Amino acid sequence: MKKCIYPALLLFLLFLLISISCKSTPTPDTARPAQETERPVQTPQPPQPVQPPQPPPPQQVQETPSELLNRIEEARRWGIDFESPAYFPSEWEAIEARYAAARETPQSAEEYNAIADAYEDIFRKTIPLYAQAREDEIMAVRRELISTGFTRHFPEYLRKADDIALSANNLYEGGIYYRARDTAAEALSEYETLLAGAKVFLVRQEIIEHGFVIHDPENFNKADEEGQTALDEYDAGNKEAAMAKAQDALILYNIVLETGWRMSVAEYRAAAIAEKELALEEKANVASRDLYQGADSVFNQAERHLTSRNYRNAALSYIDSKERFAASRHDTEVRRLRALDAIRLAEEKIEESNETAIGAERIIEGGSR
Repeated sequence: MKKCIYPALLLFLLFLLISISCKSTPTPDTARPAQETERPVQTPQPPQPVQPPQPPPPQQVQETPSELLNRIEEARRWGIDFESPAYFPSEWEAIEARYAAARETPQSAEEYNAIADAYEDIFRKTIPLYAQAREDEIMAVRRELISTGFTRHFPEYLRKADDIALSANNLYEGGIYYRARDTAAEALSEYETLLAGAKVFLVRQEIIEHGFVIHDPENFNKADEEGQTALDEYDAGNKEAAMAKAQDALILYNIVLETGWRMSVAEYRAAAIAEKELALEEKANVASRDLYQGADSVFNQAERHLTSRNYRNAALSYIDSKERFAASRHDTEVRRLRALDAIRLAEEKIEESNETAIGAERIIEGGSR
């Protein structure tokens, strides 16, 4: 009996040990170190604001040698386009030599930038001089245009040209140099076109004042037609066509003018000779010697022009000499009147002296009695 109980008891004890061992071993999902159970409970913190991403620190952009050379070329082109070599020849030659050396041998970025700076500096000094030179050109043509009297008859054309010139000045002041340069050239062209028209106008007025139309009315009418066409082309904005027509009109007017001088020179010569003879009759060659000799010199010059068939200058010289002979006659008359007044005053003084002498004699005679 005892032999059967011990094996059964041994088996029961073995089973019990296995059961206790299984209950005391934790599972993988719930296992954790013993010290974690002793951690204090953490209080939840408020969420921190999210910082925007910061840009990377700026990096210095290094220009390549090609870009530096392009900068130099651009600055150099500005100087050439605005005539810097003419205004600052020595400085320009110096920087040109420096640039030539830089093209042959690679240089540092500092040297390339220094060359570009030098070109730009010359350009900045050039601009006011260049702008002033263009203004002087424009004003010279404008003054000549106004002196013709043309703009008194056509003031609207002058206003148009003036507006373009003012626009060029504003562009220069605003630093828009290339547009300013082109606008100034446009203004100068406008004034020159008007001056060409003014010269045609002046010749026409000369023809009319001297009464030369009767000598060649056909060409005069043709010239008027060409002149009107020139104005129409100008109003339409066709400057080249307007200039061409103005030149055609000028040629025709000059033909009329030359014909007028040729047909009239004999008349002017006869008038000068008549005035010269009157001067001689009145002894102007003696009383107003200098004036008479000046008139005679111009008359002889007119004779030489006539011999060489320079009818215009001959006629103008005859007109001038006639006026000078008349001036010598007038001066002679003034001198004669002055002489007569002097004689009259002298006679009056003599008469007064005689009366004074007679009175004295009477007093003497009365006193002696």
